[in-house]
Amino acid sequence: MNIPEDLRYTKEHEWVRVEGNLARIGITDYAQDALGDVVYVDLPAVGASVAAHQPLGEVESTKSVSDVYSPLAGTVVERNAAIDDKPELVNEQPYGDGWLVVVEPSDPNAIEGLLDAAAYRASIDGS
Repeated sequence: MNIPEDLRYTKEHEWVRVEGNLARIGITDYAQDALGDVVYVDLPAVGASVAAHQPLGEVESTKSVSDVYSPLAGTVVERNAAIDDKPELVNEQPYGDGWLVVVEPSDPNAIEGLLDAAAYRASIDGS
């Protein structure tokens, strides 16, 4: 299971990469593996407000439809248009080209409250 050390995580299997004052968000390798083949991703529009720990979109796979939860409150400043045409990027490159949205957090310090790689690893090892 790939769990990059430089990211922050949620117990709901989202990851956050801090990029200056922005946060790039996606689902983890664990989540994409559990979902199976992703066939559709529903994401919020640029300018949409997202609330921490509330659904920001959905990922539909051949097995199920799952909510994606926002790790942080803020405003969507970018959405990954590439996954509209190639949703399989979420499976192929969950930490790369399969990212979902970029959010400008309303409280940048909230990132510190997310899990580090060791804590996320422990949360999935215990499940």
